[in-house]
Amino acid sequence: MSRKPKKGYFVKGHFVAEGSELDLQLKAELKGTPDASRTDLKRESDELQDLGKELLSLRADLFDAVGLPDKLADALAEAKRITNFEGKRRQMQYVGKLMRKLDPELVEAARQALEEQHKGSATEKLQLHLAEQWRDRLIADDDTLAAWMAEHPSTDTQQLRALIRQARKDAQPAGKEANVQVSQGLAPRKGRAYRELFQLVREHLGGTGTADASGTGEGEDEENGDE
Repeated sequence: MSRKPKKGYFVKGHFVAEGSELDLQLKAELKGTPDASRTDLKRESDELQDLGKELLSLRADLFDAVGLPDKLADALAEAKRITNFEGKRRQMQYVGKLMRKLDPELVEAARQALEEQHKGSATEKLQLHLAEQWRDRLIADDDTLAAWMAEHPSTDTQQLRALIRQARKDAQPAGKEANVQVSQGLAPRKGRAYRELFQLVREHLGGTGTADASGTGEGEDEENGDE
C-alpha cells in the first residue's frame, strides 16, 4: 500500500510540508506579522527592561549626559526610592514600558554610558591593585625605592623615605604587644604612615589619592587598628 504524499510546496528547492513550523512561519511572514518576529520583539523588550535596571546604578554625571526624557528619569529616581519588593517590581515594569518608547539613539547612548562606567570601574580596580603592590614592595625591600624613583622622578624622595621608615616601624610592635600578635596569629598593625604611603603612590600612578585602597576593605581595618 503506497503512502499518501504529504501536502506542501517547494521554496528555493526545499520541500515545505503544510502545517509544519516552517510553513506557519512563511505564511505569517506573507501576512506581514511573522511569528518569528514575536520572539525577537520579546527578546528586545527583555533587553530594554534589563537596561532600565542597569541605569539605576549609573553614575549621576553619566546619567545626565545620556539625556533621558524627564518622565523616564523621574521613574528611575522613584524606583531607587522604593524599597518594597512588589512596589519596586511594578515600578520597574513601568520603567521597561518607557524604555521601549525610547529612540534608538538614546538607547545606544545609555548602553555606552554603562560601558564607560564599567571600564572606569575596572581601571580603578587595576590602579588600586598596582598601588597596593608598590606600597608593599617599598616597605619590604630597599631596592624598590630606586625602581620607583626611576619611574616617578617627581616624587618627593624625602617624604617617601620618611613614610617607608615609619610604616616599617609601625609594623614592628615591641615587647608584650608583639608576643600577643604572634600568639593570636594577628597581622602586623598598620598605622597612619601605611595609609599615607598608599595615597602618595596612588597620586603618582594617576589616582586621586583620597581613598585608602577603596573597595578592598583595607581602609576600615586600618582605621580600627589605629585605636
